[in-house]
Amino acid sequence: MKISWGTGIVIAIALFMSFILYFVVKVQMNSKYDNELVVEEYYKHDARFGEEMQRVQNAADLDQKPIIIQTAAGITIVFPAVFTPNKIKGMVSLYRPSNKKLDFEIPISISNPSLLIPKSDLVGGRWDINMEWQYDGKQYLTKDTFYIK
Repeated sequence: MKISWGTGIVIAIALFMSFILYFVVKVQMNSKYDNELVVEEYYKHDARFGEEMQRVQNAADLDQKPIIIQTAAGITIVFPAVFTPNKIKGMVSLYRPSNKKLDFEIPISISNPSLLIPKSDLVGGRWDINMEWQYDGKQYLTKDTFYIK
């Protein structure tokens, strides 16, 4: 039996589509490949976007900004000396884009100008850090990304 060019092309396209569909179904069905949103309530989060941008702008307008640095002990957040440490309140949220189960939050309640997030709490890989804090009634938002080895 001889196959014409047209029939061969149709068979090749059908096999290729089957191959692609097999992998799409495999990824969607396997819990190893978890396809979850970064934020649970995405639309509620988007509705507050304007407020978030104002807090980001407040942080950008500061003459002396908090510094987030990676050290051997972990991640250290150092607030400028112009801020009284015990008046700074807020929350540091650490997000692991690849695994939601590793996300955690640390309250900002400090007596010296720095906050240490121990390396033992952080697994290797990418971490997104959102620091929402307030000082003298003004709200700020600082975002950063780190790669832990």
